Amino acid sequence: MPAVFVHGNPESPAIWNLLIPELDREDVITLSPPGFGAPVPEGFGATRTEYVDWLVTELTKIDEPIDLVGHDWGAGHVIGLVATRPELVRSWCFDCAGLVHPEYVWHDLAQVWQTPGAGEEAVDAMLVSTPIEERTAAYMELGMTRDIAAEVASAGNAEMARCVLSLYRSAAQPVMRELGELTPAAKQRPGRVIFAELDHYCGTEEMARTAAARMGAEVSVLKDVGHWWMIENPGAGAAVLNEFWAGL
Repeated sequence: MPAVFVHGNPESPAIWNLLIPELDREDVITLSPPGFGAPVPEGFGATRTEYVDWLVTELTKIDEPIDLVGHDWGAGHVIGLVATRPELVRSWCFDCAGLVHPEYVWHDLAQVWQTPGAGEEAVDAMLVSTPIEERTAAYMELGMTRDIAAEVASAGNAEMARCVLSLYRSAAQPVMRELGELTPAAKQRPGRVIFAELDHYCGTEEMARTAAARMGAEVSVLKDVGHWWMIENPGAGAAVLNEFWAGL
């Protein structure tokens, strides 16, 4: 009965390195979405729906009940899956639930990525042309440890840059609002939403609570941590997951 973790943008599985040892289980699998630490299959367009299809395919390879966990766009992929194929998991847990709130507005950097020309320049600087050492330092300033920041920076390349643009442009509003309308289907499986108090990318706590209620899930608030809560306070994040799974 594995716990399957899915990370987001512009990340690699390294973001889970500190969290996983804190879990009360060893049956853990990390999945890397195409372009984000994994090769991009031929013909893969890196759109929101294609990533959900990718996740469906990966989960159907696992012949056991699955506890699915998503962060950032990994959360977006998990939301897409439990809104359409909830029968594939035993339970689900993710952050960034505000993404599917009816009033959610994409954060400033996402809007840059969604803008032709400006988006190409931004992802080139973030993932390709800037030296890895500078990228590592930038991730450290955002809350990553040096080792994890270095691994994440090393995963950046032109392929990831292309996928970032395609993914965010395929998810421009009203796409996420429309996905939110499908999320009551997630009630078919036990769920938990994590809200990191200092995460400014995914909407407000009120948005997260509203989205969670639509999915029949409780909300666990992590205090004094931001977007990479699993790095800043892995013990607190693991405690939420351990408690949730123990109650299933």
